[in-house]
Amino acid sequence: MGHVTLVGAGPGDPGLLTVKGRQAIEEADVIVYDRLVGPEILALMPNHAEQIDVGKRSSHHPVPQSRINRILLEKAREGKKVVRLKGGDCFLFGRGGEELELLAEHGVEFDVIPGVTSALAAPAYAGIPVTHRDYTSSVHIITGHAKENGELRIDFDALVRHGGTLVFLMSVASTPAILDGLMQAGMRADMPAAMVERGTLPRQRKLIATVGTLAQRMKEERISSPAILIVGTVCALSDRFDWYDVLPLHGVTVVVTRPRQRAGTLTDRLRRLGADVISYPCIETQDIWPNMPVVEALASLEQYSWLVLTSPAGVDTLARLLDAAEMDARNLAHLKIAVIGMGTANKLRERGLRADYIPDVYDSVHLAEGLIRLVREEERILLLRAEIGTPELPALLTQACVSFDDVAIYRTVYRNERSEELADLLAQGMIDCVTFTSASTVYGFVKSLPEDTDLTKCIALCIGQTTQKAAQQAGMKTITAAHATIDAMIERLQAYCAAEDR
Repeated sequence: MGHVTLVGAGPGDPGLLTVKGRQAIEEADVIVYDRLVGPEILALMPNHAEQIDVGKRSSHHPVPQSRINRILLEKAREGKKVVRLKGGDCFLFGRGGEELELLAEHGVEFDVIPGVTSALAAPAYAGIPVTHRDYTSSVHIITGHAKENGELRIDFDALVRHGGTLVFLMSVASTPAILDGLMQAGMRADMPAAMVERGTLPRQRKLIATVGTLAQRMKEERISSPAILIVGTVCALSDRFDWYDVLPLHGVTVVVTRPRQRAGTLTDRLRRLGADVISYPCIETQDIWPNMPVVEALASLEQYSWLVLTSPAGVDTLARLLDAAEMDARNLAHLKIAVIGMGTANKLRERGLRADYIPDVYDSVHLAEGLIRLVREEERILLLRAEIGTPELPALLTQACVSFDDVAIYRTVYRNERSEELADLLAQGMIDCVTFTSASTVYGFVKSLPEDTDLTKCIALCIGQTTQKAAQQAGMKTITAAHATIDAMIERLQAYCAAEDR
């Protein structure tokens, strides 16, 4: 018999997924998920896991709850580790208890990993503390979902009499009736109230009004689901305590094209600054193995005085190749190591090694110029890099009569499918910029779009001059980092957005 874990995925911000929840997802054999779970969290699902979309979202359940319950039971009976992935928290209006009843009846083992609920997270992201010693000492979470006949089963008299902060989930359609019911029960019309749409997400909107005016304001601003209603004096603190809407990149949509295994640093940094990040890996790297030139080079490392690496991916690949050859960093002890930039140098340090040379300008030309100055006549270079690399480095070394072997250790593989969806977002002006950390990511991005995609209005944020040239050749407008680092890219983006008032 298998095991079922109910996992609350949180309110939308992928950073609010718990560590324990992520671990359960990564270890699962089967994942049964709702559509309210964010795409960044769904991207964590391992390729080996069976992925079952039960499609649940507000007012739309294509797979009946009874069938979802049976799926969990059937997969557990197959001996699988099953994760039931639900938006928000499993037990707060999530029907988690219903899903466990059938499992308990049949003796299936289960556990529950709670999730951060939007009832607390969305107000926090809107600057609203649901309790405050000077305002209220209690919070009440109520479902605003009406029955099919439109009737609300809410004891408004009790809510008004208690005087705590009220948080209504699933309440967009029923908000006018809720506000009217509160006023009929004696709540004053000027009581502060708020609606938070898409809470915790970069496109979050908040609307601060009163119980008497919020319904009309919602209609004017076209607030739509998912959104939550908050009623109470603490709503008046929103502007004073707002920390999310004032983030420097709030509301800016950025596409990150780095390989999935390398995207984390840039993606996380952008999200912390408030950006809406679309993870769109356009390339991936694959080790070239079996690889006789590598075998021969590693078998005769004593003939080399310098090792040159031109990307972080090259560092990781070298580590795997050394391991395959039953070697390790000790075999490199006699070598001086040169790298193209700080990204590669930092990756090298993760492996316990330090670079002896990094050019002031992080590109192939300046790397070659530095090597020409440093490498003595009797010394030889082992250059380990991509199968198709920039031609400037070997060309300049050859021209200067520097002895070297250029060995390919990995190849770049481009995204196969073409994305009509991303092309449409570009055409609609919904993308503020696309980040490129290499010329390869530019080529992969262009290759992934329909051939007739107009890129003339696409703003390309480039890490360096080589990448900028590739983006310009593709017809994009470019902004380029002052230095070839992630920090410099982010600084350039912030300056651009501030100048454009985005």
